[in-house]
Amino acid sequence: MGIGATAGVAAAGGVALSAQASSDSSSSASSSSSSDSLVFDPDGYTKLTTTVTDTDGNDHSVTYHFWKAITYVAKPVDETYQSLIVSAPVEIDGRTVDPTNAPILFANSVGGYMPSSVADATGVGAGGMTGGGGMPSGAPTGSAAPSASASNANGNTNATGGATASNQLLALAAGYVVVEPGARGRTLKNSSGEYYGTAPAAIVDLKAAVRYVKFNKGRIPGDVDRIVSAGTSAGGALSSLLGASGDSPIYEKYLAEIGAADASDAIFAVGAWCPITDLEHADGAYEWNWGSNVTQSTGKVVDQTVSKDLQAQFAEYQASLKLRGLSRFGALTARNYDEYLVKQYLEPSATKYLTDLSDSDRTTYLAKNTFINWSGGKATFAWDDFLTHVGARKKTTPAFDAFDLSAGENNLFGAGTTANRHFTAYGAKNDTTGLSSKRVASDIPEKLHLMNPMYHLVEKVNGRRSKHWWIRLGTNDSDTSHVISANLAAAANGLGDEVNHLYYWDQGHGANTDPGDFITWIAKVTGHKAKRK
Repeated sequence: MGIGATAGVAAAGGVALSAQASSDSSSSASSSSSSDSLVFDPDGYTKLTTTVTDTDGNDHSVTYHFWKAITYVAKPVDETYQSLIVSAPVEIDGRTVDPTNAPILFANSVGGYMPSSVADATGVGAGGMTGGGGMPSGAPTGSAAPSASASNANGNTNATGGATASNQLLALAAGYVVVEPGARGRTLKNSSGEYYGTAPAAIVDLKAAVRYVKFNKGRIPGDVDRIVSAGTSAGGALSSLLGASGDSPIYEKYLAEIGAADASDAIFAVGAWCPITDLEHADGAYEWNWGSNVTQSTGKVVDQTVSKDLQAQFAEYQASLKLRGLSRFGALTARNYDEYLVKQYLEPSATKYLTDLSDSDRTTYLAKNTFINWSGGKATFAWDDFLTHVGARKKTTPAFDAFDLSAGENNLFGAGTTANRHFTAYGAKNDTTGLSSKRVASDIPEKLHLMNPMYHLVEKVNGRRSKHWWIRLGTNDSDTSHVISANLAAAANGLGDEVNHLYYWDQGHGANTDPGDFITWIAKVTGHKAKRK
């Protein structure tokens, strides 16, 4: 399969994926597990055929076995979200393939820490983010595939599961098994007005789904010891958290409450695109990165006093991590992180982008972007000029724990009938909503540990973590700080893990311009060699 920049699916009328049941469906039995059984039914599939276009533009006919929504816990809170689908290829381009020992791509479609459901999925790639109360919010949960807008001609994707959509299709065409789990999200509430999808529900659900897969070793297709997670934005954060926190005991009581299978939830490798994570330190990191870009895309000028306060907090936090940069850079601090980002990620990203352009297109681009010095086939520039190039920032101050409790992350830490809560001391102290208490609730510290991969990589180093990390970010992405993914990479690298972390030049939030490379990377780190007859 080609590994160029373009990923998509060829079909008439611009439809992203065409999948239909063949006439020899192997079983009419329901593939949904009952609430009192977590045993996977190997025969409960439907046989489907689809066409996948690889990154070189070549079409591949893929026939696969598809198991519709299966509840993955014995005591579900809401089966609409606590279910998964499985797709296993059996024939590619007319040749039989055996998925028994293939890697498993575990692709979540979470965006914004919102609910994600596969309950109505009828084929691979159908998971999607939904809004409150389980109602769809523009997500293609009822179709056989993501909408055509999920990825453009360059393989770039939107922020709500688009990256994993192209990954899923390419993985299937490469002979991998694809598991797509749903998960509860922050907007869900019951008839009594109580929120049941706030932290740590999403990560607990994804861990339970991994446990279901591993519990069914020998019944479910694929190598359960070679699970590779994938997710974008909040889904990227959860993918990272899955990898960092494998088998951590701090989740046990939550998993027991929902009747998770008695199995491991450790995974083999992580794929994370623009992870929105390390939330308790994200406000400071954001201002360190984007503080000099004082204007939002809306035209609003952000509060400079707040920005400087948060930058000072970041400097203290970064020093406490005692991280060292990749490529023998040395200690990463607030004073040298700009140099590190420029040399480790930004200039190499710009160099690759410009190298891939034609001579005329490169000349035109450089004429419009005179801050870049192009010499000897390499791009160099200053950090401040890069910030000017990106321009207006996306978020205000604070970006994540808003003083008026308006950020999605405030909702993530809601509890009971309280929709939004502060999760940082600075946010609570400066609350503008009239709260009687200016302190974070007593349960917040534990929830922050449950939701932050850095806790498992730095504070309580987890020996059961993933040892392979694929991390990607667009250089124009101001949804969070560039430091967030770079710290994640540095922490994993410092523990001796294999880290593949690159930036996409001039790309925004949710970009995935090298999906074919990700599929090839999975084969490399898992040692998989497809067997076809």
